Amino acid sequence: MLNAKDEALLRRSFELADDAKKQGIHPFAAILVDGEGNELMSQVNGYLPDLDMTGHAERKLMTRASKAYRPEFLASCTMYVSAEPCAMCSGAAYWAGIGRVVYGLSEARLKIITGNHPENPTLDLPCRAVFEAGQRKVEVVGPCLEDEAAALQEGVW
Repeated sequence: MLNAKDEALLRRSFELADDAKKQGIHPFAAILVDGEGNELMSQVNGYLPDLDMTGHAERKLMTRASKAYRPEFLASCTMYVSAEPCAMCSGAAYWAGIGRVVYGLSEARLKIITGNHPENPTLDLPCRAVFEAGQRKVEVVGPCLEDEAAALQEGVW
């Protein structure tokens, strides 16, 4: 369940995604927060300018986080994401060592919104399924505030 701090941080990811959208960037964002709730780093979608199909906000954030912190530390951290991490991003979060993920828009609903858009051929594979295939637990909270998160995608796809 979402507490007040989780809600505020998730909405912060929505703000970043909305800022990205206003710049013509795909409206996705992720924030890494330590165990005390301090924001450590954030990332918006990185598809542009190089048309990087793997430039998802979560994957880029986890690459940066794994270079800056050890898995033992990341196990106490939470990643707040405007939309559910896809299989690639869930794998990156798992390998980096993240302990908890809180997300807004579900991958299933995103797939309905985007259809088969060539810039986002969404997989309907829940992050929980990816994490459950691993050898350690990753807590997942979501979808949360899903209508707000879905509204970020309006007019993009």
